[in-house]
Amino acid sequence: MENDPKQAPSEAPNAPAPIRLIAGVFTVGFWTMCSRILGFVRDILIGAFLGAGPVAEAFLVAFALPNMFRRFFAEGAFNTAFVPMFSKKVESGDDAERFAQDAFSGLASVLIALTLLAQLVMPWLVLAMAGGFAGDERFPLAVDYGRITFVYILFISLAALFSGMLNATGRFAAAAAAPVLLNIILVGVLTGASLWQPDGKMTTLVDPAETYGDVLAWAVPLAGIAQMALVWFAAARAGFRIRPRLPRLTPDMRRLAWIAFPAMLAGGVVQVNLLVGRFVASFFDGAIAWLYYADRLYQLPLGVVGIAIGIVLLPDLSRRLRAGDDAGGRHAFSRAGELAMALTIPAAVALVVIAVPLISVLFQRGAFTSDDTAATALALSVYAVGLPAFVLQKVLQPVYFAREDTRRPFQYAVVAMVVNAVVAVGLAMVIGFLGAAVATTAAAWVMVGLLSRGRRDLGEVAQFDDRFRARIWRICGAAFAMGGVLYASGLMLGPFLGEPGLRYVALALLVVIGLVSYFGFARLFGAFSLKELRGTMRGR
Repeated sequence: MENDPKQAPSEAPNAPAPIRLIAGVFTVGFWTMCSRILGFVRDILIGAFLGAGPVAEAFLVAFALPNMFRRFFAEGAFNTAFVPMFSKKVESGDDAERFAQDAFSGLASVLIALTLLAQLVMPWLVLAMAGGFAGDERFPLAVDYGRITFVYILFISLAALFSGMLNATGRFAAAAAAPVLLNIILVGVLTGASLWQPDGKMTTLVDPAETYGDVLAWAVPLAGIAQMALVWFAAARAGFRIRPRLPRLTPDMRRLAWIAFPAMLAGGVVQVNLLVGRFVASFFDGAIAWLYYADRLYQLPLGVVGIAIGIVLLPDLSRRLRAGDDAGGRHAFSRAGELAMALTIPAAVALVVIAVPLISVLFQRGAFTSDDTAATALALSVYAVGLPAFVLQKVLQPVYFAREDTRRPFQYAVVAMVVNAVVAVGLAMVIGFLGAAVATTAAAWVMVGLLSRGRRDLGEVAQFDDRFRARIWRICGAAFAMGGVLYASGLMLGPFLGEPGLRYVALALLVVIGLVSYFGFARLFGAFSLKELRGTMRGR
C-alpha cells in the first residue's frame, strides 16, 4: 500500500537495505527493459527501412537534438536539483505540491522560449551537431526534421518533472513505463507507413526512405504528448494536481536555480561529449548510424540497471540524510553498487565477446549490410568496455546530489570533457570514426575515478562497505569465466548464426548459455547466489 505523498514517513534509522530501494530498482528496470526491447524493434525497422544512408543520419541527428537538451535542462540539471528538495519537503510535511507547481511553471516557461528560439537557429544547431553535413543532402533534411522533432523537448522535459515527483514519493511504475509509449508510437507509424499505399491497399514495402523519415519526425512530438499525459495523470492520482500558471520567483525557486545551475553546466559538459562524438562521426559516411545502433545495444544494460538505480537511489538517500540515517544510507548505497556491478560487468563482457552475432542477427537485413554490421560491432565492443563506468556514475553521483552538492560533479565533468575532446579528435585522424567511441569510454572512466576520489569526504553514507569490496572481484572473476564459455559457444554456433531460419534460435541459445554459466560461476566463486538475490527482492 502506497504512502500519502504529503506525509511519507521515514524508515527506521537503523533499517537494513531498504525494501523500497530494491523493489524500485526492479520496477524501473522491468519497464526500462520493456522500453529497450521495443526500442530494438524500432531500431531494427529504422535499420531495415533507412539503413545507414543520408535520411537515416539526418533523422538520427534531428532526434538527438531534443534528447540532448532534455538531458541538459530536465533530467540532467532540473531534476538533479528538484528531486532532493522535493523529497525533503515530502519527508518534512512542507507544502510539496506548491513547490512542484512553481517548478512546473518555471520550467515550462523556459522550455517554450527555448523551443521557439530553436526554430530560428536550427541550421546552426544542425551544423554544431554534424558539421560534416554541410553542403550535402543530409543538411536540409536534418534541418527540416530538427524543427519538427525539437517540439518533443517541451513535453518530455515536463514529463521528467512529473516523473521526479512520482519517484520521490516511491511511485516508479508510471514514470518508468512512459518511455514505452515513444517506442510503441514510432514502431506503429513505421509499420503503418510500410503497408500504406495511396490507393488504400495494404501492400509490401514500396515507399522511399524519405517517407519513413517524415513519419518518424512527426511521430516524435506526438509521443512526447502521450508520455507527458501519462505521468501528469499519475501525479494527479498521487495527490499532486499541477496546472499551468504564470511562473513565480519564490525563495524556493531561487534556491532551486542556484543548485541547478552547476548541474546544468555539468549536463552541458556531458552533452558536449556526445556532441564531439557526433561531430567527428559526421565526417565519415555511415558513422553516425553505426555509433547510434551500437549505442542502443549498450544502453540496454545501462538503462535497465544504471539509470534504474540512479532514479531510485537519489530520493532514497535524500530522505535518509534528512532523517540522519547514515548507516542505512551506506548500506543502501553499497547494495545498489553491488547489484549494479553484478548485472553490468557480465553484460559488458558479453557485449565484447558476441558483438558481431548480436549486431548481425538484430540489424543485418534490408538496407543494413554486412559492412555496417562489422563497423557497428567494433563500436559496440569499445562502448562495452566503458559500460561499468557509465553505470558506476549513476551510483556515485546521487551521493553528491543528495547533499545538494552539484558543483564538484560539474568540475569533474569538465575534466572528462577535455579528455573526450582530445581523444576523439586525436584518434579520429588515426582510427577514423572509432575514435569517438574510444573517447566516450575513456572519459567515462576518468569521471568515475574523480567521483570516487571526491566522495571520500562525504561521510559514511558515501563509502562502500566491506561486503562490496570483497564481492566485486568475485563478480569480475565470474564474468570473465562466462566470457570464455561464450567465446567457445559462439565458435560452435557460428554456422547456425548465419542461417536465416536458425539465427534467432542460435542467438537465444547463446544468451541462455551466457546467463546460466555466469550464475553458475557466480555461485562457485561466492559472488552471490540466486537464493540471496530472491531474498533481496523479497526484502529479507
